[in-house]
Amino acid sequence: QVQLVESGGDLVQPGGSLRLSCRASGTIFRIQRMGWYRQAPGKQREFVAVITSADSTNYADSVKGRFTIWRDNAKNTVYLQMNSLKPEDTAVYFCNVYHVSIVGRGNDYWGQGTQVTVSS
Repeated sequence: QVQLVESGGDLVQPGGSLRLSCRASGTIFRIQRMGWYRQAPGKQREFVAVITSADSTNYADSVKGRFTIWRDNAKNTVYLQMNSLKPEDTAVYFCNVYHVSIVGRGNDYWGQGTQVTVSS
């Protein structure tokens, strides 16, 4: 089992910045990809950004140029730097990890979510 703990959510003014982090712990063998999703009130959860084990990244069009994802493999941690935040970025942000066990079984894991509110 893999546990994810997110942190960094806060209330910030439009144009401000935040950094989210998500640390994986537990019985970890190989983490293939780490990413972030978000869910705004009344909306479906949507993809934000992902980084693979080869450090390849992909972003939703809505955050390209403003958000940056990276990972620290030694700490099993993924980060999301969010700049130039807009009110429409307000959402609960969820960390997602795809882990492969020593026997080759792959599973998706989700964090509990951290609230990001962009408002003046």
